[in-house]
Amino acid sequence: MTVHFIGAGPGAPDLLTLRGRDLIAASPVCLYAGSLVPEGVLAHCPPGARIVNTAPLSLDEIIGEIAAAHAAGKDVARLHSGDLSVWSAMGEQLRRLRALRIPYSVTPGVPSFSAASAALEAELTLPGLAQSVVLTRTPGRASAMPEGEKLAAFAATGAVLAIHLSIHLLDQVIAELTPHYGADCPVAIVWRASWPDQRIIRATLATLDAAVGSEMERTALILVGKTLGAADFDESRLYAADYDRRYRPVGAEPRFPEAT
Repeated sequence: MTVHFIGAGPGAPDLLTLRGRDLIAASPVCLYAGSLVPEGVLAHCPPGARIVNTAPLSLDEIIGEIAAAHAAGKDVARLHSGDLSVWSAMGEQLRRLRALRIPYSVTPGVPSFSAASAALEAELTLPGLAQSVVLTRTPGRASAMPEGEKLAAFAATGAVLAIHLSIHLLDQVIAELTPHYGADCPVAIVWRASWPDQRIIRATLATLDAAVGSEMERTALILVGKTLGAADFDESRLYAADYDRRYRPVGAEPRFPEAT
């Protein structure tokens, strides 16, 4: 018996990985975060599977469901939205399972910031503008932010910020970022990226508040950075005709002569 923690992706059922799909299909028990995981993903559960929405459950109750499946020798598909590496609450579950000596596996999923950037048709890292993306959030009731992880500190680097779980503090976000990026810095908000009701707002830090208005739903991602919608940026050297690389040696003395 194994508990398979599976990143179910950002919302669209067909953005589930093949491995995740196959593990769900092979697991007679499925625990899913019902507020965020689309029902289309549950269509992969085998007939007769026990399907439990964990949204109203406490951690103890979730572990109780897993322990019962373990006692019955039944594999569990534990579904979380997006990817499990950030803000999934997987870590505390794994700690409990290790203490109970219940085996588990982890399968990654498509993160929400990837789905949002795809919806924007944007590459977040462009030569000469930004080469780093910071995944962050503002403090919340469930999790405080460490002292050093302030929006202003990240903004000072000039990196692109993917700000999660913070749409309800939009005024605060704008106020903290504007001194570092400037009022004309491009911003995009993507609600429910990849879902059928996905919505996008493009603005600047100066116009964002007016552009959003009363649209303050929880499942939104705020992207801030000079690369959003940029047209004036350097081309990568990777594909330059005179760039010497292993698979395309250039010049009389290429860096990787063995590749010729």
